[in-house]
Amino acid sequence: MALRAVQSSGQSWSTAGAELTAQRNSDMPGLQDTPLVAIHQGKRCPKCGEVVLESQEQGALLGCQCYSVEEESVPHGAVGEKVNEGHDKLHWTTGRLGDIDFLGSSRTRGKFARVSSSTDPDLIYQLLTEQWGLAPPHLVVALVGGDELAQMKPWLRDTVRKGLVKATQSTGAWILTSGLRFGITKHLGQAVRDHSLASTSSKVRVVAIGIAPWTMIHNRDQLLSAKTDQPAAYSTEDLPHGSVYSLDSNHSHFILIEEDPQRHGATGDMRVKLLKHISLQRTGYGGPGSFEIPVLCLLVHGEPKILQRMYKTIQNATPWLILAGSGGVADILVTLIYRGCWEAEMVQELLLDTFSGLHSTDVTSWVKVIQRVLDHGHLLTVHDPEQETSELDTVILKALVKACKSQSQEAQDFLDELKLAVAWNRVDIAKSEIFNGDVEWSAQDLEEIMMDALVNDKPDFVRLFVENGVNLGEFLTYGRLQELYCSVSEKSLLFDLLLKKHQEKQVLLASARTPGLPYMEIGDRRPRFTLHEVSKVLKDFLHDSCKGFYQKLPAERVSKGRLFHSQKDLPDLDQVCENPWRDLFLWAVLQNRQKMANYFWAMGPEAVAAALAGCKILKEMAHLESEAESARSMKEAKYEQFALDLFSECYSNSEDRAYALLVRKTHCWSKSTVLNLATEADAKCFFAHDGVQALLTKIWWGSMTTDTAISKLVLSFFCPPLIWTNLIKFSDEILQSRGGGEQFAELDSLETEKALLLSDEDPADSEAAGNPADQSCSQAWSQFLLRRWKRFWSAPVTVFLGNVIMYFAFLVLFTYVLLLDFQPPPPKGPSIAEIILYFWVFTLVLEEIRQSFFTDEDMNILKKFKLYVEDNWNKCDMVAISLFVVGVLCRMMENTYEAGRTVLALDFMVFTLRLIHIFAIHKQLGPKIIIVERMMKDVFFFLFFLSVWLIAYGVATQALLHPNDPRLDWVFRRVLYRPYLHIFGQIPLEEIDAAKMQADNCTMNLQEIITGTLPPCPNIYANWLVILLLVIYLLVTNVLLLNLLIAMFSYTFQVVQGNTDIFWKFQRYNLIVEYHSRPALAPPFIIISHLSQLFLSLFKKTESKLEHLERELPAGLDQKLMTWETVQKESYLAKLERRHLESSEERLRSTSSKVQSLLKIVGGFKEQEKRLASMETEVRYCGEVLTWIAECFDKSTLKCDRDAPRAPRTKSSCDSGSSCSSPSVPQPSTPKKEESEGHPGYGANKKLPYIDE
Repeated sequence: MALRAVQSSGQSWSTAGAELTAQRNSDMPGLQDTPLVAIHQGKRCPKCGEVVLESQEQGALLGCQCYSVEEESVPHGAVGEKVNEGHDKLHWTTGRLGDIDFLGSSRTRGKFARVSSSTDPDLIYQLLTEQWGLAPPHLVVALVGGDELAQMKPWLRDTVRKGLVKATQSTGAWILTSGLRFGITKHLGQAVRDHSLASTSSKVRVVAIGIAPWTMIHNRDQLLSAKTDQPAAYSTEDLPHGSVYSLDSNHSHFILIEEDPQRHGATGDMRVKLLKHISLQRTGYGGPGSFEIPVLCLLVHGEPKILQRMYKTIQNATPWLILAGSGGVADILVTLIYRGCWEAEMVQELLLDTFSGLHSTDVTSWVKVIQRVLDHGHLLTVHDPEQETSELDTVILKALVKACKSQSQEAQDFLDELKLAVAWNRVDIAKSEIFNGDVEWSAQDLEEIMMDALVNDKPDFVRLFVENGVNLGEFLTYGRLQELYCSVSEKSLLFDLLLKKHQEKQVLLASARTPGLPYMEIGDRRPRFTLHEVSKVLKDFLHDSCKGFYQKLPAERVSKGRLFHSQKDLPDLDQVCENPWRDLFLWAVLQNRQKMANYFWAMGPEAVAAALAGCKILKEMAHLESEAESARSMKEAKYEQFALDLFSECYSNSEDRAYALLVRKTHCWSKSTVLNLATEADAKCFFAHDGVQALLTKIWWGSMTTDTAISKLVLSFFCPPLIWTNLIKFSDEILQSRGGGEQFAELDSLETEKALLLSDEDPADSEAAGNPADQSCSQAWSQFLLRRWKRFWSAPVTVFLGNVIMYFAFLVLFTYVLLLDFQPPPPKGPSIAEIILYFWVFTLVLEEIRQSFFTDEDMNILKKFKLYVEDNWNKCDMVAISLFVVGVLCRMMENTYEAGRTVLALDFMVFTLRLIHIFAIHKQLGPKIIIVERMMKDVFFFLFFLSVWLIAYGVATQALLHPNDPRLDWVFRRVLYRPYLHIFGQIPLEEIDAAKMQADNCTMNLQEIITGTLPPCPNIYANWLVILLLVIYLLVTNVLLLNLLIAMFSYTFQVVQGNTDIFWKFQRYNLIVEYHSRPALAPPFIIISHLSQLFLSLFKKTESKLEHLERELPAGLDQKLMTWETVQKESYLAKLERRHLESSEERLRSTSSKVQSLLKIVGGFKEQEKRLASMETEVRYCGEVLTWIAECFDKSTLKCDRDAPRAPRTKSSCDSGSSCSSPSVPQPSTPKKEESEGHPGYGANKKLPYIDE
């Protein structure tokens, strides 16, 4: 029964139609299993005149008695049209569309549709995509042949199972087969099932669709019971080779063709039409309507009847991939393709040898079809899995590209092949076959596929597209960048971070709109992130180094409520990104796509700063990542090493420019310097570099030479007039020769550039000092005195020395007050020395306040306080000051005077321990201090184990020796204090051992025990147990735990000793930064500096001081420095590439590639064999022609007793446009007149010399 969809007329139902339906069901056996449905009267059949029944409920043509003839004669638009737009889905009659429940161990479910052989393929495609919900495929592979093989070769089965399914799995492909449980289709179904079970993606999957004749299905009656809400139960069986087979339970969809008995091969024709229709559809990763769907036919074995279908698909420009060695028609075609030339007799012989029992007329027709097929050699590709090492996906891609090249050279026509190359990550094929110079690509052609490569993490293709025309400066807009963040995997850490920020924003917006009502997310659909959430995530990682990312410029912002600032400040999505390489680098790093990020880092500017930013992000994300493998990958990232190696390259090229690179304010990272980013990233190895330490040493000594002796510095400190002598040497006055702003425009001179990069003075001072001729002698002398004075006292080393000396003086004063001059409470005290101590601590408090709250004006107070508290030494300062305040308050009152003295005594210890931080700058003491800090952690672990044994032993001995002692102080003394003293050898045996106890100096009286008259007598009942516990306790603590502590100290020392230099250099940087920012005067004289700063701030004046650690370079010099850094980066990457090529692994890979090339050359001998065979045929033909000419001349006549020899059939002759038709059977010799009337034969049309004349 034909199944054709027609347009619903929307007219009222006819009662006569229902009666006619019942009559038709009784007359037509094919409809007896179909329930009655509402029928309205349709058109009349033009042949038989009967009414063509149409079901408006099912939207299908039920047909008439001559439905097959009617479908052939009536135009498709008249009867067999698609369902009109009023219907959302196609409707089908019962038994023609439904689900299949496969019985057995698999218990799978599939879908089927029973259609007529003349059904429009568009309807079938709509059924697959719209009603069954299949996503449009990105590749369609039609498996042809192979079902004739009951026993398959192992390599052939593996090629289908591992090669074909694996190749199509990554693209979301459709595989069209016969759908029957036999031959190669059965093995293919098993492979699809295995890969589907192993796949973790629900969006991209392989769909196996079976297209089979209805009459070949075993137990097809079971499918007639399928209804919309009731699937048909179907039992599968492994049947032998015959006329019917069971459906394969591993296929998910079936199209069952009802063939016309008078038309054989209708199922094959349906497959051809469906493949052609699918190839005209468009799809793509970025969305529907992108590229045409590539279609490929895979020939395995095959009977001769396949040749006709093969020729029809070739006429539709469908490429074919032929598996060599699979037998049947496939081997015949491979043999002819390899030979390059053939004759009809040879083709006949191959057919007869391969297939037995063929009729001569069939052989003749098949020879002609083979010749026509081989004429389209550009659509035929041979793959020999036993001889070739290429994977099947590579061969499929090459076959598609080969077919595309033969038809067009436009870039748009190669997009579907390029999309497959991206999906399979075959950049080698894309380079050799697509981007080989034959096709001219534009940036617009590659934009969408560029997004696919970015989303699917294909860095090699991103590099390839950039090299072939994609300009990231024009490609990456803020809208596309937002799309990239929206495509983040839901299983990644970045998705969780963005979702958290998104929910916080939604809750804030919801509370602002409807106060009091909690925000609820409607549905569970994927949230759409904006760049606002991205900037918040980056802010958590990079802090001020990403300030202003993805926001409008201040002049473009709209001043409205703070709640909606985040939306108003976002840039226009159509606007091009200002720093595309940086933005893509951050996007890749946040997803831990390190290979992609490495490429963007290599291509982007400010490489040292970018590497340190990536290091910071990955270190933070490693602490948040819950998956161990991802966290390990983040920790093993080499961005800190990249920054270190690149800076080494810069430092070896130019020290001065490398110094400027460290302190230059970057443009891509919100004016942060490289040193700031290294501090954020905790890049200790970077700070340990000789170049960084050399710069820190220059900053530490200021304008003085770095080889100045400490003794000279101390002598000048106590005797300031020595500053103006030659005792202290200052750096060469190179910078004094520069004028004002004119020097900033002259960048060609190396000396001028060095002066601009290394200047650390006030330009006004330098300008005044640079023109001595315009000044009097007194003015020059005063400038010299002032400059020397300022240089000496503003150097960080001088500031540090002053603070150390004054801090020792502070500790001496504190000691004097505590020990010799601690007066009673007022009015008798405090003394003058104690008051000076109070004032001194007050200036220390002012300095701590300045360090915490007056460092960065752009930061809020809470964040400043948080950053201040993060430093452990700042916590120590807070504790010391707090204890001092508490101690002073207590000593001022009579009742708490002694408590105040106690607190101040403890506070003195804290102030004294503060000396450790001061001496951390020392090259020998600094590393040892780090080792002591690490060992303190080991001590805490030791105390934990010790406390366990101490409490256990103390409680047990107290319970055994003094069970009736009620004094709590003595209980804690014996439980905790006495066992602790046991460790150091203080063991009072007269209190423990009964043999040494004295009975006359103790009592059992409870009252005397409480009053303390006599100590309690020990209980000697289980004294032996006490002695045993003492032995065990001393063994564990003195032998086991103490040796464990020593071993831990040794291990810590060995581990830390190798890195102490690195840790010390990092601490040295922090100390230099601290004293570089401090005022020149030390407490208590620092109050003068504080007052001067306050005075200047009130009058809105700032000190003219050019910072050493942050430099804003002129535009020309800054651009020159960035270009220089880029050149050094390219040199560094070239060294990395050279090192990689010289590695053993790469040499082995290169050797393997050369061996493969040799194998290909050896395999090319087959082509030589083809040419030799062709030449032999031509030579044989020439010999026969010459013999024929000689015989003709010998008889002196233009006639001969045999025909002229025929020219051999060659593929090249067909391709060149010569006649390719030939008889399949040699013709007998006839006279020339008869020969001209019949077929001339091979070579008869050639002009022979002398004879034709």
